Amino acid sequence: MLQRSALGIGALGLAHVLNADGRLSAMEAGPLNDRPSPFLPKAKRVIHFFLNGGPSHVDTFDHKPLLSKYAGQSLGDNLLTERKTGAAFPSPFKFRRYGQSGIEVSEIFSRTAAHIDDIAVIRSMYAQVPNHEPSLMLMNCGDSVQPRPSMGAWVLYGLGTENQNL
Repeated sequence: MLQRSALGIGALGLAHVLNADGRLSAMEAGPLNDRPSPFLPKAKRVIHFFLNGGPSHVDTFDHKPLLSKYAGQSLGDNLLTERKTGAAFPSPFKFRRYGQSGIEVSEIFSRTAAHIDDIAVIRSMYAQVPNHEPSLMLMNCGDSVQPRPSMGAWVLYGLGTENQNL
């Protein structure tokens, strides 16, 4: 009985090795095979930094001068928030315009600011989901409820992959 099961397991291993070399079949189309992008991508690579608990956008690349103007004043009841919001609280950091683009960057990223023209700064994201955790799901997966493809899955779909394990 051991000889019969060993032959079966050995045959599976041999089939995998031959298929990996392309000798067993003419590379059947499968979801994990190398594949080109479905369209011509403009980018070669994507680096997506996601810092849950990282510095606030208001303290880094998203200067909000009106927060300074209305500092300490109540924000009113017309804002969609997860809980009662207090007063306007401006960033304690100074902002300056950098590069040809003139993008405002906080003093805490002065070294990064030297490369700001090579960085995509997105300030146009908007959502109807005020709570942090569902908003994180929405940003990274395209929906505020699970399960949906993540940002990494969409990047691999858009750029294609050479790795059969992805």
